[in-house]
Amino acid sequence: MTQDRDPAQDHDLAGQRDKAERDSAGDETLAEAFWSVARQLRETSAKTLAPWDINPSQLRALRVLARRGTMHLTQLSEHLHIAPRSTTEVVDALESRGLVRRSPDRDDRRATLVEATEHGLGVLEAIRGTEAGRVFGRLSQADRAHLARILRQLRD
Repeated sequence: MTQDRDPAQDHDLAGQRDKAERDSAGDETLAEAFWSVARQLRETSAKTLAPWDINPSQLRALRVLARRGTMHLTQLSEHLHIAPRSTTEVVDALESRGLVRRSPDRDDRRATLVEATEHGLGVLEAIRGTEAGRVFGRLSQADRAHLARILRQLRD
């Protein structure tokens, strides 16, 4: 014999979880606080990137190249989840600033490789420092490390 679940009981349990979450975070749920910080990150992004004349799409591409190394444009498109034509535009903009460089693939003359330049890596490091300071500067080093660990756990 199977037990039927009472929808009202499930609703009560969800309400208790929400109340416990609000009690631990004030009037805001954890999800609300998270999205509030995400909005703050997006808003400060324009201020952070302005001195380098880089937009968020270009920053994402530069980060992928820094993390993954030299790759084909098609691979970069896949990592960014954007169309190849859009990737070409992003790489064109980064290349015009000397942040990435293209080179022919010796094994496949039809393919083009792209990599971050030393200048690009330096700019990325400067942006990271500014970004971290603007949003996370209020946290201690220990809190930053703890938050980073939690966010990586949620991401993975």
